[in-house]
Amino acid sequence: MKDINYRLYFIDAMRAWAILMMLQGHFIDGLLDPVYKDKTLWSYSLWRYFRGMTAPVFFTVSGFIFTYLLIRSKQFGIKNPRVQKGVRRGIQLIIIGYLLRTNILGILTGNIYNSFYLVDVLHCIGLSILGIIGMYILSSKTKPMVFTLTLLLITLVLFLFEPTYKLWTYSNLPNALANYLTRANGSVFTIIPWFGYATFGGFMSSLFYKYKEHKNLYPTAIITCTILGLVLLNSSRIFYEISAGTNTEFLVAVYSNNYLFIHLGDVLLIFAVFMLFRTYITHKIILKIGQNTLSIYVIHFIILYGSFTGLGLYQFFKYSLSPTAAIVGAAFFVLICTLFALGYDKHELNVKTTLNRLKQSVWKLLNPNKN
Repeated sequence: MKDINYRLYFIDAMRAWAILMMLQGHFIDGLLDPVYKDKTLWSYSLWRYFRGMTAPVFFTVSGFIFTYLLIRSKQFGIKNPRVQKGVRRGIQLIIIGYLLRTNILGILTGNIYNSFYLVDVLHCIGLSILGIIGMYILSSKTKPMVFTLTLLLITLVLFLFEPTYKLWTYSNLPNALANYLTRANGSVFTIIPWFGYATFGGFMSSLFYKYKEHKNLYPTAIITCTILGLVLLNSSRIFYEISAGTNTEFLVAVYSNNYLFIHLGDVLLIFAVFMLFRTYITHKIILKIGQNTLSIYVIHFIILYGSFTGLGLYQFFKYSLSPTAAIVGAAFFVLICTLFALGYDKHELNVKTTLNRLKQSVWKLLNPNKN
């Protein structure tokens, strides 16, 4: 029997693919001249569709990985060490999300800009981890399948009722909280419905773990993901038929703007592809990229959007590049962010040691009378 860790290498490869797609997507979308964003061009439409897959894959894989690590522990409930680690990780991601939207000049002048309160990928993934932990603890005294089915139920509820709750304004909430629920103020992502992809990843992970020793795990998983993926890609027609046959009004809004289930179908097909080619995507660089997605994301945010300083590529080249310049620039951007992240990973201990010494030196300088 092969080691189970080997069998999960395809997940790291998926994370690597998703983060690199996210980088080039952010670069091209932010810097390409709008005159070239023509939806009638097959090339742009194809790029746009694949870019739309990136976030659903990233959220689903994040939920898959965290849930797998959570449930494979021999300890259950609050005693599970992964619970505390997960809480720390979730809070850490939320804090980093806010730090990346911090402008040092604004702080020095006593201003906190509205953009600081906007919610992005890291906020939602951090909160999703905390949400999965909450579901895990609440169901820890029941059968494991209760946790599994709860995760699936959350996905279905969030996706089916998205047309309803997306109209809510949350005007009674402070913007800092409302931004987690609505994009009206400029948030890129919101916890609903995106938590649904994370819980679906957790659902898949639970099944994967349950049948991890089955000799036909991968053939069955590949066939199942392919069939369900194709069904979900055509789910608009299915919802239409159900709505027409049962006179269910709320499904009209679902099939009219059915992007959540369609992208879930994309996610399942991508899972199938990576599982199918799992023995060919085990190169250490691919796996390293997949294991350092947070570093890559932080570095790309600083370079592209100018975190902390307000000086990034976005400020200088926003909506100004030709297609050729955007494509070439995106390739170099992805390469630079990846190299910086892998370099940081290699020298992480030395970097942290140097930063701690620097912090201690500054503290002593500011507080000369304290030991």
